[in-house]
Amino acid sequence: MFLLKTTAVLLKRNVLELPHLQGTNIINIEHLRCISTLPITKNLVLMSKEKKKAPIKSLKLSPDQNRPLVVMPTWLMAKEKHIKKYANFYLDYGFDVLNISVTPWQLLWPVKGTQVVAKDILKFLQINKSYSPLVVHGFSVGAYLWAEVLVRLAAERSLYQPIIDRISGQIFDSAADITELVIGVPIAVFPSNKVMQNALRSYLLYHMKKFDKVATSHYVRASQMYHTNLIRVPALIFCSEKDPIGAVRSNQRARENWESNGTKVYWKCWDDSAHVGHFQKHPKEYLDTLRNYLDKLDLLANRDKIQIKI
Repeated sequence: MFLLKTTAVLLKRNVLELPHLQGTNIINIEHLRCISTLPITKNLVLMSKEKKKAPIKSLKLSPDQNRPLVVMPTWLMAKEKHIKKYANFYLDYGFDVLNISVTPWQLLWPVKGTQVVAKDILKFLQINKSYSPLVVHGFSVGAYLWAEVLVRLAAERSLYQPIIDRISGQIFDSAADITELVIGVPIAVFPSNKVMQNALRSYLLYHMKKFDKVATSHYVRASQMYHTNLIRVPALIFCSEKDPIGAVRSNQRARENWESNGTKVYWKCWDDSAHVGHFQKHPKEYLDTLRNYLDKLDLLANRDKIQIKI
C-alpha cells in the first residue's frame, strides 16, 4: 500500500514529467547537420532545419511554411537523442517535425491531460494551414494520443475536415492499445526497477477500475476511434512478435479493421525487436520500408540524393 501511495504521489506531482526546451535552440548533430527546435507548448516542439518564429501566446508561425509536416506523437519518457534519429530522416527530405510528448500524469488523467494536448495539436494544424501535406508517425502510447485527436476530429468533423484532407500518410510503430497500458507504462517509467514497476502496475489496475468515468471510459472511446480510424489514407504498421506492449494481436486487429473500411495497410513485423526498438535492431530495413512507403505516396523530395548514415 505504501508503494501504491508513493507511486500515485510521484505521478500527481509531475516528478516524472519530461523536460522540455525553453526558447529556440540550434543543436549540432552528426554529419554537421543541425536542428532548430521551437517549443510551441509544454508538449509540442517543432523541429526543423530552419529557424522558426512564433508570436507570444500564439501558435501561428511566421512566415507561412509551405512544406510537409510530420506529426510525431512519441512514446512515454522518450529521450531527445532517440527522437532526433527519426526526425533527421524526415528533415533530410524537406519535412518539418512536430514532436509531441505526454507525461505519465497526463496519460492517467486524459480529460485534463492527453485531451488537452490533442486539442493543442489540432489548433496548431488549423492555424498553420500552409503545412501540407501532413504525415502522422506515432509510437507506442503516441498512437493513443493520436486516437484522442481522432475523437475530436469525429466530434467536429465539419470544422476539422480541412485538416483531414491534408493528411496523406499514417505510420504507427509499436502502437499500444488500452489492453497493454498496464504492461507498458510501468516499464517506461521505471525501466530498471522491478519493485516500482509492480507497484505502478498495481496502481494502474486500481486507477482504471476506480476512475472509469474520468479515465478508463476515455481510453475505451479512443481505442474504438483508433480501430475505426476515419483517416482512410494508406497506413504503415511496424510491430514485433517479441513486443508485449505493442502486441501483434492488437495491431493485427487494427489492420483488419482498417482494411475492412477500405484503407490500404502496409505491414512490417519482426520476430526479435523490442518495443519501439525496431529501428535500433533493424535500421536499414526500417528506413527502407519507411522510404518505400512514403515513396509510394509520392511524399519524398530528393529521394535519390538522400543516404542516411546508420
